[in-house]
Amino acid sequence: MTWTVTSQSLKKEDLITQESLFSLGNGYIGVRGNFEETYGTDIGEVRGTYINAFHDVIDIPYGEKQYGFPSTQQKMVNIIDAQTIQLFFGEDREPFSIHNGKILDYERSLHLDKGYYSRKIHWRSPQGKEVKIYVERLVSFLHRELFAIHLQVEPINFEGNVEIKSTVNGDVYNYVNPDDPRVGAGHAKSLRVTDTRVDNHRGMVVCETKTSGLQVGCLTQHQIETTGHYMETSEKDEKSVTFTYRFHLGQGETIQFVKKNIYVDTMRHGNDLNAAANQRMTDIEGESFSALKNVQAQYVEDFWKHSDVEIDGDPSLQEGIRFNLFHLLQAAGRDPYSNVGAKGLSGEGYEGHYFWDTEIYIVPVFLMTNPELARQLLLYRYSTLDDARNRARELGHKKGALYPWRTISGTECSSFFPAGTAQYHISADIAYSYIQYFHATQDIPFMIDYGAEVLFETARLWADLGHYRRDGKFVMEDVTGPDEYTCIVNNNFYTNLMAKHNLNWAHQIFHQLKKWDEAAFRELTGKLSVDEQEAEQWKEAARNMFLPYDETLDINPQDDSFLDKAVWDFDNTPTDHYPLLLHYHPLTLYRYQVCKQADTVLAHFLLEDAVKPETMKHSYHYYEKITTHDSSLSTCIFSIMAARLGDIQKAYQYFIETARLDLDDTKGNTKDGLHMANMGGTWMAIVFGFAGLRIKEDGLYLAPNIPEDWERYSFHVQYKGCSIKTEVTKHEVKMELIEGDDVSVHLYGTLYNIKRNTPLVLTIKQTVS
Repeated sequence: MTWTVTSQSLKKEDLITQESLFSLGNGYIGVRGNFEETYGTDIGEVRGTYINAFHDVIDIPYGEKQYGFPSTQQKMVNIIDAQTIQLFFGEDREPFSIHNGKILDYERSLHLDKGYYSRKIHWRSPQGKEVKIYVERLVSFLHRELFAIHLQVEPINFEGNVEIKSTVNGDVYNYVNPDDPRVGAGHAKSLRVTDTRVDNHRGMVVCETKTSGLQVGCLTQHQIETTGHYMETSEKDEKSVTFTYRFHLGQGETIQFVKKNIYVDTMRHGNDLNAAANQRMTDIEGESFSALKNVQAQYVEDFWKHSDVEIDGDPSLQEGIRFNLFHLLQAAGRDPYSNVGAKGLSGEGYEGHYFWDTEIYIVPVFLMTNPELARQLLLYRYSTLDDARNRARELGHKKGALYPWRTISGTECSSFFPAGTAQYHISADIAYSYIQYFHATQDIPFMIDYGAEVLFETARLWADLGHYRRDGKFVMEDVTGPDEYTCIVNNNFYTNLMAKHNLNWAHQIFHQLKKWDEAAFRELTGKLSVDEQEAEQWKEAARNMFLPYDETLDINPQDDSFLDKAVWDFDNTPTDHYPLLLHYHPLTLYRYQVCKQADTVLAHFLLEDAVKPETMKHSYHYYEKITTHDSSLSTCIFSIMAARLGDIQKAYQYFIETARLDLDDTKGNTKDGLHMANMGGTWMAIVFGFAGLRIKEDGLYLAPNIPEDWERYSFHVQYKGCSIKTEVTKHEVKMELIEGDDVSVHLYGTLYNIKRNTPLVLTIKQTVS
């Protein structure tokens, strides 16, 4: 069933990975898919609950610290654990555990079409008691603070005592791994409990971070339905609150037990967390778990109405794309404080930091399926614009905004500047996403209020960073592109091309803003002290931007010196030495032609009109030979560009590597959290790759192909307030306007107008490389 991801495995290695796979979230809270009763001591687990952007501040240790190195970084904090529910049976209180007794039946499921998780167990205790246990849990999209668990217990062959022990624990730790740079290496304990209380059948735990001073609270309350009798007791200590319920059940009688947990924090809810949590609990107190599930299902149904991708011909890939889209929905921040972490809210990899991944791999998905979510993600970058300005000053720039390579609250968190701060391209990436948003929505008020300022300040960065060399070309030196195996170079092609795009659009919006709203134009230009002369300098820098090109190979070199280096010895590199970053010093990698991920090839995808088709093709084949795809951001781009060049079979092979990367744990580190950018890349490989969609200034362009193994695929996009469904078969392309009055699209290079109830149907034009 492609709407349900299931597993019957209880293997140790599978359970740890499934903590990420079966995680739940809503953009505010994230809860890993741990067992309520825990695994016991034999299996290590990363038991985690997270609030998006909730962090502590920790010192960055340096042996030799230089000027401008960040002194501190933010780190996502594992917060109060409300997952724990323990079960005991009989007078001797036999504890339920997967390690004791015998599992007669077991399955866990993630219901992508309904927005909840379930687990069913038929268990026989060491003393022969049989019981059926059914667990459901959801993190509400409607009530963002709510994480709820429904537990059903049914004794099968005995009658007697059943005890349920429900705990909220504030004594929690972050997961660390000092041997993996992709995971936090220290500061496991960042939270201390400041208050525990029990009042009127509700229990509350409040914690505070060590340094940032942020506070988080969790309030829990239970609902019980049973035909038997029960007693309730509660207790608290300095670190937790526990409610114990004792039942006496006859054979065949059941318990329906619901645990509602409300999470609040001082960033969003003010200083009186107790009052805020109790008010929200009162708001949903009367709602049954069934009612919460129904509302959740309605929300998710609307999401799929605008976002679903259908694939006929490969159920495994169908499962993969829906799994990825669902987790993207769960990860996306929906307020000015939050964005999408590299692992979303599913794990602690990369310490919860936000990267450029969001703008290039995730914003496009929401831009074309849920523009309001895309808008929220862009607003987060606007809210941190002052931090970006300050960072530019720290690095010696008189003007402009340099966004951090990795961050939570807006300041740079990377201590390794060659592959971190030197990735100046992130400012152009953010500008690019603002421009794409404008193309797709024509949201002029957004550009007036937010977009223009971001474009002006990022353009100023390039104007200050670059200079004119003797031949009149505008050049930019000592930067790092997306490829982290090639650092601190001159004229990285990707950076220069994206900066050129940024500069041109800043100039264009400068003049457009005056036409849109002259008062707003005067206010913003006065605030920034920007004038027409400076705007013309942006245009001139863009016009003279140097873009590396090699005539002999007819390719765009990744930078000035890239082709002068020796090619990495791939033939003699052991397979167990990938990813290279875990086995070779960075300087060793920097000295060779070897790419971790798409760099020049990514630039050709994002701004294809700036490059000749033959140059694009030759570049693709050149870089394909020297790219390891050690980054999960890479294969989706090579899939898209293979499709662009007409090699659909190669595009399909890359797509397969992308679509189930986490479900199949391809990289071996899904336990640390899901690869959010790759999940966005899966959607991009279908829509931008096989369907050839591009969002340009003069409209929406498509040139669909179909992989040989598929019979049909379809997808939805939102464009200028209209909802369009595109369906591709081996014989035809059908575009149907689902919402809106009419819309114009370019299909295979010809402009068509699509009206409601009048689908556009054309014969497919397969391209061959």
